[in-house]
Amino acid sequence: MVSAESPMLAVITGPTAGGKSALAMAVAERIGGTIINADASQLYADLRILSARPSAADEARVPHLLYGVLDGAEAANAARWAGMAKAAIAEVRAQGRVPMLVGGTGLYLSTLLNGIAPVPDIAPDVRDAVRGLETADAATALAREDPALAARLNPADRQRLLRGLEVVRGTGRSLLAWQAELSGGIGAENDVRAVVTDVPRPLLNARAEARLWQMLDEGVLAEVAALLARRLPADRPVLRALGVAEFGALPGDSATTMTRRDVASAVAQVAAATRQYQKRQTTWARNQVPGWLRVTPGLDAEAALAALWSA
Repeated sequence: MVSAESPMLAVITGPTAGGKSALAMAVAERIGGTIINADASQLYADLRILSARPSAADEARVPHLLYGVLDGAEAANAARWAGMAKAAIAEVRAQGRVPMLVGGTGLYLSTLLNGIAPVPDIAPDVRDAVRGLETADAATALAREDPALAARLNPADRQRLLRGLEVVRGTGRSLLAWQAELSGGIGAENDVRAVVTDVPRPLLNARAEARLWQMLDEGVLAEVAALLARRLPADRPVLRALGVAEFGALPGDSATTMTRRDVASAVAQVAAATRQYQKRQTTWARNQVPGWLRVTPGLDAEAALAALWSA
């Protein structure tokens, strides 16, 4: 139960290209807020352009934390980010400012606010055996060994299938049982004031595609090429960021090797992947936080929210 003395924790989430950053800037300037990154890709120093990290000018206007703080060789996950976010929140409050979590990685926010399942480490031999399975074989095995979880998953969702299978094999318990024992969440001890940006889908799609073309002007191809030139292990999360595979597959960065058609095709592929990601973000917001305020970013909404959070 949140008491009247619970410290305020602001949250702004929603689909990518939905106006979260601009809204956060307006609110932060009104309430003395410090923006704490809750976007998985924006953690990485390697992807300033591709992840649409805040500009240097924005960072000068309002304090920002956890942006570009990890090297691409590092593997971030929800649990690690939650630990980083807790430390950042404490730091912000020690400075007399209001912590504001801003980003669209739903799993990160859920882990921080609601807690994480205390699943023990999986033995390497079990994990390796599971990861070596084909997706269809993993789906069949999970249906046999953990039918309740398998019934909830898309049989093509390889990542979740493998995780469920390695947990039941490594611990003897279903991931569902572990998830019923969430711990470490901070939502109950904070006055969480949250909004979800809500932009009409056609406008959202148009903004996402326009942003991709802007990234090209800003040098995203060179940024992706530099990342891939590092030849990081294939399982590094930074390599799964939207656009890395598609822009990295272009034939080169000179006019002699790349055509306008090549670039347009890559943009279309990234835009399609972005639309799918936006749908997942919207579904998460609808299912996980049905009571959070929905708002279409704009000057009126920003002023109203700033007034609400400064009350």
